Parts: sequence; structure tokens; C-alpha cells
Amino acid sequence: MLFNSPEFLFAFLPLVLGVFAWLDRRRPASWGFAWLALASIFFYAWWRPVYAPLLLGSIAVNFGLGRLLAGPRRRRGLLALAVGANLALLGVFKYAGLAVRSVNGLLGADLPVPDIVLPIGISFFTFQCIAYLVDVAREGRAEGSPVRFALFVSFFPQLIAGPIVHHKEVLPQFTARAGRRLSAHDGAVGLTFFVMGLFKKVVLADSLAGWATPQFDAVAAGQALGAAQGWLGVLAYSFQIYFDFSGYSDMAIGLGRLFGIRLPENFASPYQASGPIDFWRRWHRTLSRFLRDYLYIPLGGNRRGRGRRYGNLMATMVLGGLWHGASWNFALWGGFHGLLLVANHGWRALRRRAAGGEVSSAAAGAWGLHTARALTFLAVSVAWVPFRAADLPSAGRMLGALVGAHGALAGPPIAEPGVALAWLCTCLAIVWGLPNSQTWMRRFEPILGSPPAAPAGWRRHLAWRPSPGWAVAVSAGLALCLLRLSRVSEFIYFNF
Repeated sequence: MLFNSPEFLFAFLPLVLGVFAWLDRRRPASWGFAWLALASIFFYAWWRPVYAPLLLGSIAVNFGLGRLLAGPRRRRGLLALAVGANLALLGVFKYAGLAVRSVNGLLGADLPVPDIVLPIGISFFTFQCIAYLVDVAREGRAEGSPVRFALFVSFFPQLIAGPIVHHKEVLPQFTARAGRRLSAHDGAVGLTFFVMGLFKKVVLADSLAGWATPQFDAVAAGQALGAAQGWLGVLAYSFQIYFDFSGYSDMAIGLGRLFGIRLPENFASPYQASGPIDFWRRWHRTLSRFLRDYLYIPLGGNRRGRGRRYGNLMATMVLGGLWHGASWNFALWGGFHGLLLVANHGWRALRRRAAGGEVSSAAAGAWGLHTARALTFLAVSVAWVPFRAADLPSAGRMLGALVGAHGALAGPPIAEPGVALAWLCTCLAIVWGLPNSQTWMRRFEPILGSPPAAPAGWRRHLAWRPSPGWAVAVSAGLALCLLRLSRVSEFIYFNF
């Protein structure tokens, strides 16, 4: 079920919220939790009911493993078995086809490729369970309520595409919710956040797809593109995935807040990053945190010399790329970002050596900062090519188009080039010039953790408040979104 679908907006969400509010006034408090967990399982099963037992089995097995890991014996060996079981589940459903295709290609074999439909959201709830098991083994404390644990894994606002939450972030909130009714304050903040995300998805991201998709479809069909068509496709996709994922993250946070639950920030203006390191502190922050805490640091992090550090970075990013999909395109995308991170760390080391100490970002001045942001944005945009392309040859053709291998104009003509340029310029102004959703609503603490710093200059006046003017603006945005619901499309991260 999609957040931007009529059945979700007009049936599922009102029913689930209404029943939860009614149960919230009664005892025991676990009734409300049980209802939310059941509703979340139904939300998952709506897409393909046959995979509901997979989610239920993962919940049951990991709850039991957590209870065993909290015991005093065999914690390390059991943890390896538990993590291995989760990775095996992910490997069978997500990577079996890639493994067979790779063997066939390398050895010239003709092994049958398994035709397995990827269970939606499996990458997210599997990583969430792995993080839970590792934390339980470290701390010796497991969740005792199967209802709360089931809700932790399956909570529908973040079940399909994140954020990847730690149990210590949300399980205490479920407990604290007991006896506390839903509030109008949470409702106003949550609904506003949800509408902002819906607007990003159906108005901005889906409109940009109209310029990105034809160009990538053309190279997938073997056509040669000119530089103009290539850059239009790449930049349009850069903004499409930005607003698509940012919109989903906002909608997830807003939905959680409607139920009185605050989720962690997952998206912090990544196109305002001044370098690759900064970008990965802003883009998909909960995935970056998982990769750092449960992969990069266990590999040794930066504790064993510069060479080992760079090797760990590359390994982490390549595996992070493959996490996004069973394709060597994603490994290439992750490897490219790994190289960018290595180069960024190396540049920082050279600057520190030349300056005899740490160099602050302010030392570069305003023009230096703007230049760094522009270069980072261009590098990230080029890196999206293998991420979006249908296969490696298609990615090669698109990269060739970017450097003008076939001239300035080639391939299918650009529909409404003036409109396309206006869209790209508008999107660039939004992502570089305006505060993000969390900053707009910082006074009301919409996310878990400390609110972002207040913006400087004229942007400090762009702050949401529960007022008639903002109610009209949010209502107008919602109306515009509803008018476009006839063209419902999946979120990009639903494929991972």
C-alpha cells in the first residue's frame, strides 16, 4: 500500500487512527499497540499477501533470538548464528538471482536463474532486526513484550523504506504512550509534515520523472544521446530521487507523529553538503549510521592506519551499494562513493598537514563553500547514473552522453525544453536556498533528538506555526496533491 494512494489516504489511515484513538482511552494499553501491529501487518500484506508470513516469521524468530541473546551463555556464537540467519534470508530473496547470473557469466554455465519476487521492505526490517540483536548481545537486555517487539519491526510508517530505527529509540516511546491520549498538537504537526512530504512526492518528484525517464529509457534501448539530453536526464533524476526520498521520509515522520511517536531524522538537506563526507552525514542518515556502527567500525574503522581505513571505507560503501539492489550497477555506485569519500579524507589530511592543524570549513569563505557544494552536487549527480540505469552498458552510454560523445543534441528531442530548464532551476533554488522540513518546524520538535539550528537571515522567518494562514497553505498543498492522485507511482526506495 502506498502512502500516496487513495486507499491509504481515505480508508486505511483514518480507520487505523480512529480505532487507535478509541483504544487509547481504554485499558490495557497493549490493546492500542496490538491494533497498530495488526494494522501494520495488514499494510504489508496489502502488496502481496503471500509474503506476510515472511514478516511474521522474521518477527517471531528475532524476538526469540533476542531473548536467548540476553542470557548469560553462548552470546557470541549465538549472535553470529542469529545475524547469519538474517543475512541468509536477505541473501536468498535478494541476491540469489545475481549470484546465479554472475556464475553463468563468468563460467559460461547455463544454470537456471531463480525467479523470486523481492519482498518489499525486506532490506529495511532485516537490518533493523540485525541492529536489535547486536545491541541485545552487547547490553544483555531484550524486549520482553512480543506485541511491542512486533510493532517495533512492523510499524507501518517506516516499515517499507525506513528510517532504520534502533529499538532504544522507539520501544521506550511505545511504553511511554501508555495512558497518554493522542493530542491535537501531535495531530497538527504530524499532518503538516505528512502533507509536505506528499507534496514533494506527487507534485515535484513525479513531475521530474517526466524528464528523467525518457532519457534513461533511450539509453536502455541503445540510443545515443546528446549532452543536452544526457544532462537533462541526470539532473532531473537527481532532483527526482531527492524529492521522492525526502518526501517519503517526511511522510513517515508525519505518520509516526500522528500516533504520538517521533522517528529519527533521515534526510538533512544532502544537496547542501560541502563534500562527500558531509553528504553521507545528511543522505539516508539512519542507513549511514547502521553501516558505520555495524559494518565500518567492526571492520576496524580508522583504528588501524590510513590504508586500512580507506579499505574499510571502500568495502562499506560497495556493500552499502549492493544493499540497495542485486545488481552490479549498485556496487559500482557504492564504489564510486567510496572513492569520493577516500578522496575527501585524503584532501582533508593534506589541508591539515599544510595548515599544521585542523582547518574549519569557514576558512574557505562563502565562495569556497558555494564551490564545494556545487562540485559535490555534480559528483553525486553523476554517481546517480549507474544507480538509475537499467544495466552497465546503459550507464556507459549515459556517461558518454554527459561528456558529449555524440555531440550536444542527439536522440529524441526534449519536450518543452524551456519548461524543463525552469523546473531544474526551481528545484536547485529549493534544495540550496530553502530550509528543510525539520527546520521549518523546528519549534515543535518533529523528529527524535535535538531540533536543527535556526536558519540565518531572511530564512529565519520561514517557520511553521498553528495559525489560520498556515492552515490555508497546508490545505491548498493537500488539495493540489489530491488532484494528482490519478497518477499514483511507487516510491523509488520501495524497490530496495
